[in-house]
Amino acid sequence: MHLIPCVISFQATFENVFNGESLREVPWYILAGNHDHNGNVTAQIAYSNVSSRWKYPDLYYDLSFKIPSTNVSVRLLMLDTVVLCGNSDDFLGGQPLGATNVRLAQKQLQWLTEKLQASKDEYLLVAGHYPVWSIAEHGPTSCLVHNLEPLLKKYGVTAYLCGHDHNMQYLQDDSGIGYVLSGAGNFMENSRRHEGKVPEGYLRFFQGEQETMGSFVYVQITPTEMDITYIKSGGKSLFRTALSPRRL
Repeated sequence: MHLIPCVISFQATFENVFNGESLREVPWYILAGNHDHNGNVTAQIAYSNVSSRWKYPDLYYDLSFKIPSTNVSVRLLMLDTVVLCGNSDDFLGGQPLGATNVRLAQKQLQWLTEKLQASKDEYLLVAGHYPVWSIAEHGPTSCLVHNLEPLLKKYGVTAYLCGHDHNMQYLQDDSGIGYVLSGAGNFMENSRRHEGKVPEGYLRFFQGEQETMGSFVYVQITPTEMDITYIKSGGKSLFRTALSPRRL
């Protein structure tokens, strides 16, 4: 009964938007954010059976890749940070309000711990909607600083990828973990209101100016480095950095 409206929505917001020739055969790996959980995440997962390029098998899942012609591997752990930390009200401070189902949150955290512990990959990435660190409107996510950051450090994660704040940030902690925040696909927001809540020296790049007309992050991984480039509308590079493979 609800399939037709859902399909129409996907056509209007995904299929008819990201329809460039170079994007048609590219797989899109999806994770949910706070606004998705205000809607119908189950329908988003089910859409994986409709679209050949929409890849969303579960709320959280594991991806593994090999760099062509090498034995170097990349593992990407896709999280649902809303299940972990709860939803957030952007008009009441923006911090997640706490896990709705503590048992499911603990189950996901246990899954993540086991995946991190078992990883022998040269590059180990974790992705979620909420940021661990952010200087902008929503600031650091205290739930993730408490529950996730210690795991990232303990198991030597290469980088954490996120969105939520509507700007572009790159932060790097004192252990070398990169925090890649890319949230400028809809609009740009120039707030730096939580700059004092991020440890000194972590912030390496910030862009929230409206005139950039949106930006995205391009990541290229080789056996010797993970190259990260922030690119604005029109193709100009705004910032570039690189991370080394893990020392296993």
